[in-house]
Amino acid sequence: MLYRFDLHLHSFYSADAAASPEELIAAARARGLNGIAITDHDSCEVHEDLLEKGLERADGLPVDGFLVVPGMEVSTAHGHLLCIGTTLPVMRDAPVHEVFEAIRQRGGVAIPAHPYDRWRAGIHESFLDELPLEAIEVFNAAVTSRNFNDKARAYAKNRGLSMTASSDAHHASAVGISETAFAMENLSVANLLAALRRGGTPAGNYLSRREALKKHFGNWFRIFNRRAPG
Repeated sequence: MLYRFDLHLHSFYSADAAASPEELIAAARARGLNGIAITDHDSCEVHEDLLEKGLERADGLPVDGFLVVPGMEVSTAHGHLLCIGTTLPVMRDAPVHEVFEAIRQRGGVAIPAHPYDRWRAGIHESFLDELPLEAIEVFNAAVTSRNFNDKARAYAKNRGLSMTASSDAHHASAVGISETAFAMENLSVANLLAALRRGGTPAGNYLSRREALKKHFGNWFRIFNRRAPG
């Protein structure tokens, strides 16, 4: 069976994002997704919140047929790296090789986010070449130039890497604009990680002008976006 995921999005636990985790889940369900990975910047607080509220399970199983996948977007010393399927301590500014190894030791999958997009801290190809990657984000809906996605896809094909497409949503209205479908026997974090390593089918669209402006001004006025949880 095919299950559809958006594996890169942000809640208000990221300083530049506006949506509550509940809003992200509701938006993903409305779009027909089967799960999401909430990958806040250098923080896994959102997953502690969702575990406490019963919207995420520590055993990696879905809640009411919907799977919330633990994750984080780490601002490494060499660019942004998604941690999918596990949580991490804060590792901001640590070398990318060190962060990659920490993710792997915890059983997760490390995915370079928006590679080639140097305006958004994409990891340089010279560092990508040194990492034993299993997957890479080849379509990010918020890249500053569509050419960066083309380069990422070409790189993935050259290395035979699994490919993902993600919204990089910072508002609930952008959730699921891009997605990746995976063939899985049933819905769980363990099965998703296995499918992610095998490879899925990325698909999606770019942010609309309105969504791009919302994201842009959210970055400039981030202090107004953060709402107190609870």
